[in-house]
Amino acid sequence: MIDKLQMFIALARERHFGRAAEACGITQPSLSSGIRQLEEQLGVQLVHRGSRFQGLTPEGQRVLDRALRIVGDVRALRDEMRAARSGLSGHLRIGVIPTALPMVADLTRPFLDRHPNVSLSILSRTSVEILAGIESLDLDAGITYLDNEPLGRVSQVPLYAEFYRFVCAPFSEYAGRDRITWAEAAQAPLCLLSSDMQNRRIVNQHLVETGGNTAPTVESNSTIVLISHVQTGAWASIVPKRLADMFTGGGRLVSVPLVEPEAEHLVGLITARREPQTPVLTALMDEAQRLSRSPA
Repeated sequence: MIDKLQMFIALARERHFGRAAEACGITQPSLSSGIRQLEEQLGVQLVHRGSRFQGLTPEGQRVLDRALRIVGDVRALRDEMRAARSGLSGHLRIGVIPTALPMVADLTRPFLDRHPNVSLSILSRTSVEILAGIESLDLDAGITYLDNEPLGRVSQVPLYAEFYRFVCAPFSEYAGRDRITWAEAAQAPLCLLSSDMQNRRIVNQHLVETGGNTAPTVESNSTIVLISHVQTGAWASIVPKRLADMFTGGGRLVSVPLVEPEAEHLVGLITARREPQTPVLTALMDEAQRLSRSPA
């Protein structure tokens, strides 16, 4: 039944029979047959059908919630038995908010040094996508904000406090400043992350608190796009300090501390709350604990 539950989870996620079949590595008729067999075994209709997928029935939604827990527990059991048999191994999928990407290697390098038989996929995702991915079992863990928007039922390990910098070109009128207030930054021509990013919502919050403008002339879901626009000298941006530090070497950009307030928000590692946790995720969380205790 586990394979049929996995098919059902894929269909609920993709909301399309063809894409769900592709995600499962099977043909569409095989997926449709598997879903019908699951419905027969459970004695309920799970999916509204027409010429295409039309959503889950109320019974289907209840089954989905249980299916996610069952499949998650089975995966955890398999990982535990594999670790007992041959040591820690496997593959982890970690979703990371774009502004935290510069620090990921601080976690993954020592983790992989300790556990060379584990491999990782690091995926840039919004905070909302990370929570959804963990819930749907598409992600094993995430690195996201811990203290700004609700996280739901997850385990979490704080990693670092995120501070903010005003970044501009070295020939900008702001380049000689040793600090700049949020109110002053709001008057500059800004390029910012797009509004689906929690970092943007945080920046907007602090700009609004100072009566500033939250409508930049350029926005993007890519930090590289922001930096490239700042380098032209026509824009400035507000980014986390760790990201600013990557681009201020060699005089390419100038990073100015933002004050009034000197805002900070907590970033950390999250995983689904499950007891017992898989051995690989337990090891990753242990590494996160070591990183959080190390000097900044």
